[in-house]
Amino acid sequence: MKLEDLAVRVFEAAEAENVEFMAVGAIAAGAYGVPRSTRDVDLLVSVKIPGNVAALMRHLSSFVDFDPQVTFDTLTWGRRHVGTSTTSPPFKVELFETFDDPFVISEFDRRRKVFVPILQRETWLPAPEDVVVQKLRWGRSKDLDDARDVLAVQGPETLDMAYIEHWCAIHGTLARLEDALAGIPPLD
Repeated sequence: MKLEDLAVRVFEAAEAENVEFMAVGAIAAGAYGVPRSTRDVDLLVSVKIPGNVAALMRHLSSFVDFDPQVTFDTLTWGRRHVGTSTTSPPFKVELFETFDDPFVISEFDRRRKVFVPILQRETWLPAPEDVVVQKLRWGRSKDLDDARDVLAVQGPETLDMAYIEHWCAIHGTLARLEDALAGIPPLD
């Protein structure tokens, strides 16, 4: 099974369980920037309805084995559920729960349905500005590359740079934003 097929199955399961979600990570960054290879499907899922994450995990249990131990994101301390697909090859499926973080709340409220070419379907994604902010916040080298690529492909002139700068100031990532903007190759 290809990762794209697994992602569609995960999104369909969330929709079937009426779980509000959005794809994050490499899928979201690739939809707005430069697609890159990844070995996981990442979803930010709403916990507004009690029990919906557990219902989604039960729905996915026919093809994803979740670790019974909840882990915590080391940057924000948000709860996440990590699973491994039973497909060949195996892929990681991570469900990040929404929580009381001002940026996460804003990001989720701004989500939108977007056609994702690699998946050949629409799905819920963060706004491109939120992908940039989150990638800069995580700060791993692949995340910084993703942020630069989204900025380059979308073009700073089309993005709400004041919004991005606002959150980067709060997160202490303005220097990362400046580096990402400086790393955009010039158009010839």
